[in-house]
Amino acid sequence: MQGSANLNLMIKAARKAARTLVKDFREVENLQVSSKAAGDFVSRADIAAEKIIREELTNGRPTYGWLAEESDAVQGTDPTRRWIVDPLDGTTNFLHGLPHWAISIALEHKGRVVSAVVYDPAKDELFVAEKGLGAFMNDQRLRVSDRHRMIECIFATGVPFASKTTLPAMLQDLATLMPACAGVRRWGAAALDLAYVAAGRLDGYWERELNAWDIAAGLLLVQEAGGMVGGLREGDNPLESGALIAANAKIFDPLAKALRAPR
Repeated sequence: MQGSANLNLMIKAARKAARTLVKDFREVENLQVSSKAAGDFVSRADIAAEKIIREELTNGRPTYGWLAEESDAVQGTDPTRRWIVDPLDGTTNFLHGLPHWAISIALEHKGRVVSAVVYDPAKDELFVAEKGLGAFMNDQRLRVSDRHRMIECIFATGVPFASKTTLPAMLQDLATLMPACAGVRRWGAAALDLAYVAAGRLDGYWERELNAWDIAAGLLLVQEAGGMVGGLREGDNPLESGALIAANAKIFDPLAKALRAPR
């Protein structure tokens, strides 16, 4: 697609950061890793990638705000725009040598995401979207799947780990959905789960305990590919609550009904 100047800047930043991540991924056993919390690690590669992305985006748009996983939020002199960045979504996969991780960059304007990049360097798949202009993967237009029967659908989610508190609710979700669908996947990278919904590889995705940088870009990808997104509690803003449902337009309502049902 012929992207805007902002989108091109985001793509440039993602590709530049990817070069260092790919190099470190090849030497994953030598990474210097410090523990953030049980099951959640931050690597030297993660911090270096965020530094590269921040420098590229800030040099290009010095007035925009900043929200990212590994650094403090910054209020820009332009209060209407901010970058929302996850420099390495799927850190645990990365550190275990699993080639399923991504860079996620979103641009928010007046509280709404208007541009999105999710880049998977291991597979060289670049997912992009701009508000009102569609979603694309390596210049191929994306459309969500057309499936409308739950029993034919594959869904993805994130299973809580370590100190996360939503495991009982997730187990109830799985007990409700698994007998009614074709399968549930747990890939470990929310940005790619959402990109795969946009690409029609998955029919839907839900999760209960995420941050804005995990999902901001992916939500726009799904919407621009013809899908629907919403809060796990009807009316909630997923970027604020961190609990979301995303699916093709035909399966969204039955999926949401199952997940929102009183237990």
